[in-house]
Formats: sequence, C-alpha cells, structure tokens
Amino acid sequence: MSAVDNETTRQETGGGKLWGIGLGPGDSELMTVKAARVISTADVVAYHCARHGNSIARSVAEPYLRDGQTEERLMYPVTTETTDHPGGYQGALDDFYAESAERLAVHLRAGRDVVLLAEGDPLFYSSYMHMHKRLSPHFDAEIVPGVTSVSAASAATGVPLVEGDETLTVVPGTAATGELLFRFRSADAVVVMKLGRTFERVREALREAGRLDEAFYVERASTTVERVLPAAEVNPAEVPYFSILVVPGRRNNPRFEPEPVPGELVVVGLGPGHDSWTTPEVRAELARATDLVGYTTYLKRVTPRPGQRVHASDNRVESERAEFALDLARRGARVAVVSSGDPGVFAMAAAVTEVAAEPHWHDVPVRVVPGVTAATAVAAAVGAPLGHDFAVISLSDRLKPWSVIERRIKAALAADLVIAIYNPGSASRAWQVGALKHTLLQTVSPDRVLVLGRDVGGPEQTLTTTTVGEFDPEVVDMRTLLIIGSSATRMVQRAAGSLVFTPRRHTPAEDTEQVTGQASAEQPLEPSLGAGDV
Repeated sequence: MSAVDNETTRQETGGGKLWGIGLGPGDSELMTVKAARVISTADVVAYHCARHGNSIARSVAEPYLRDGQTEERLMYPVTTETTDHPGGYQGALDDFYAESAERLAVHLRAGRDVVLLAEGDPLFYSSYMHMHKRLSPHFDAEIVPGVTSVSAASAATGVPLVEGDETLTVVPGTAATGELLFRFRSADAVVVMKLGRTFERVREALREAGRLDEAFYVERASTTVERVLPAAEVNPAEVPYFSILVVPGRRNNPRFEPEPVPGELVVVGLGPGHDSWTTPEVRAELARATDLVGYTTYLKRVTPRPGQRVHASDNRVESERAEFALDLARRGARVAVVSSGDPGVFAMAAAVTEVAAEPHWHDVPVRVVPGVTAATAVAAAVGAPLGHDFAVISLSDRLKPWSVIERRIKAALAADLVIAIYNPGSASRAWQVGALKHTLLQTVSPDRVLVLGRDVGGPEQTLTTTTVGEFDPEVVDMRTLLIIGSSATRMVQRAAGSLVFTPRRHTPAEDTEQVTGQASAEQPLEPSLGAGDV
C-alpha cells in the first residue's frame, strides 16, 4: 500500500511527524536555530542525492546530526541524462517520488519522526515539495523555512536587490527563450536559477534583452568556494547547477550605465479598461518616462512613480497637448503621452504624429507603442464578431461632418462589412445614434445582429447582444462601443453561454443578402438626419 493510498491519519495511529527542513544556501551557520534543533532530535534523516551518492543537503546538516539516527538516502534514478523508462524522464521521476514517499511513510506509520532535508527553502524549487504533496494529506507535517539562494546570492554581490517600488522576478533557466526575454525586459530586478547546461542560452537571452552587462554570476553562494563574476566573463563549460544569475534593480546596480539619450516622446495605449490589458511594453515605457501627458481621465489609471511629472488636460485640446509634449521632449524629457485603448485608433497617436510632421518638430524622436483597442475587447467578450472583414468608424462629428460619416457607414453596409462604431454619443452629441439606427433600418434587415459593449474591462462592464430592430439608442453613451454584424454574423444560444461570430468563409449567398437595395455609396444620399429628426 502506498503513502498516497494510506487513509490512516496521525491522530488515528499516533504516527510520526514529517518535517520539511530548509537548510539555507550552503553555509551550515545560515540554518535557523529551529532547523538545527529539529534535525538533532529526529529519528530519521532523509535527503535526496544524485546517482554518485553524495548529498549537498547532508553535508550542510552534518554538524547537527547525532549517532543512532536512521538515514534514508533518496537517490534520483536520472538527473539530466536520458532514460529507457517507458514513461520517459517524467515517468521515471514520478515512480521515484512515489517509491520515496512510501519509504518515508513506513517510518511515519511506525511512529518515527522523519526530517527531510532541503537546500534553501523547502517550497522554493525544492525536491521536498514532491514528498510533501504525497505525504502531508495523511501525516502530520511541518515546514521549517530556510534562507533561499536568492538572498545568499544577493548578499554575495553586495548590491541591494530591489528598493522602493522595484519588482523582483525569479525565473528558472529551463524556461523557454521567449519567456526569458519577456521576463528580462519587463522586470526591474531578475534572478535566474537552475543554470548548469542552460547557462549559455540564458546569457544570450540577457544579451538580447540588453541586460547582460547588469548581471552578476554567483556560484555556490555562502560556501567556502563561492565565486562572484560579471555574467559576461563566465565560461559556460564550468557552470554548475548550483549557480545563479542576479540582475539587481537599476536604482542601485553599479553595473547599469544608462546611455545618455536625447529627449523623446512615446505615445502609449493603456487598453480599454482592465489593468491586465495594459501590455508589459507599455508598463515599461510608463516606468521610464520622466513626464506623463494625457487626458485627465486616462491619467487617473496610471500610478506615477516618485519624481514623475504629470500633466493632465481636457480631452478637447489634442493638438495643444501634442505640442506641449513635443516641447517637453525637445528640452530633454522622456515623455509618455497616454491614451486609452490603442493610441493609433481614434486617439493621441494621430494628433502627435500630425503635429510632429511639422518642420518645427522634425528633430524630436517620436514612437508609438500599441495597446488593446476597444473593438477587439468587445468582440472577444462576446465571441468573434470581427472574424471576417470589418470597418472601424467613429460616430463623432467634431472633426468631420455627419454627411461624411453617413456616407462611410452606407458604403460599409453596401460592402457587407462588420462595423465597429467608436464614439457613438455623449451628453453634447445626443442625436447621432438615433440617426445611425435610422440608416441601418433603411439599409439592412432588422434582425441583423448588433452588440453593445459598455465599459468593457472596467468595473461597470455590460454586454448586450440584440438586433438592429430591437436596438435602443437611448442606452448608448460615450463609454459604449457598437459592433454591427454583417449578413453572415450569427448569435448562437448555447448551454455554456451564447456566442456571436462572423465565419471566416465568404459564401455566395452573402453577395445577394448584403443590403435591402437602398442607396449605394456611389448614389446621392438622402439628407442627413439632424437633432430635430431623432
């Protein structure tokens, strides 16, 4: 009977207790007082080891062992080599963990306390956790935490790892290269564990991310053979598994030498609502900026770091805001102009680039960093209504006449495109949505699918799937985005929830089903509706 199958609890049998003991990073004096006491009083001391039989964990704990204790050496069947086990490498390890758990369970059932030694901390990339998951449901178990190699390696560098609001990311060297690059580029401070054979690939990822010169290599931290080197100077052939790369936060890292850069302006998009829709690239640009410029409502979504200057303004002064931001950048500031959604979709990227195109600003660097836009956010919330060709049209007539808007809507309908409608209405623009419905009813079937997404990704999110005929313009405001389906768009009721989608295939039936024969984009249009007609 295996430990996992054993339903007998400690309370029922008076069985022994399992102890997960964190030994710290290698120096026996970095163990806790409690760890030393528990080791010295235990009946059984267990530890993992490779096939050569030596155990670093045992050597760290040796000063606290006593005569008469039973030792259980849990020898891995494989480490990095191949195996002929029918389940492959993972199958061999799974069988090993099951067998090891049963060996320890025999002692626990007999009432003997078992100490399982773990380098560092028992629940931090440690082999102990595999025993804990198998044994703790059936026996009394307690974990004694230990100093991790992260702390020891940081101490070895003598450089503060993180300060203030800097973030720390711990990454295994076994992670995929793309994941390594993402973490290296987005984190303030980074620690990479599980090196050995992964070192060369990890170092190349640090180089590609532009952070190799900031990295320290620490080998066997806290031991008498500890080594600390710049990561760029390490011979990959000599890197043991018990080594670590440390990239301290740039606030204190003496190896970080920022290159003098001229001022620049970057336009960023926060996404449509939820913080998780702000991309890591945008977050990094916001963190690097000396100045944040934008509409007051959008800037409220950003928490400025200490020292950042925030310049908020009204939403109707886009050109003036662009000129102000360009002037800051010309004078050496790193300026982030903040938009909601994607900055290039009815947002500040167009205003900034238009002003920056003037000769007066030709010497100011300008970049645009994309964000999730409202149309894709609303579409994802209901399924895939943008799965085929679609048009994106703003209903705001502040910068273009309504006659142009209406002509474009009719052209999109005549082409049987799905249409995403931005800026449908506001307190000062109350009649346009009614005019839109009037146009739709003249042009397409009243059962055409229509989706309303309000504050999608935000705390007041509402989603409504209706039809052109049932659509109520009164419920629409500036925070609402509309998606008008094509003739192929479908809404399907399912037990697991409804879905709206537009098939990617074009069918011949769509050519005759598009519109009801009203005016095409090439024909004269009917007079536009005014506020009094709504």
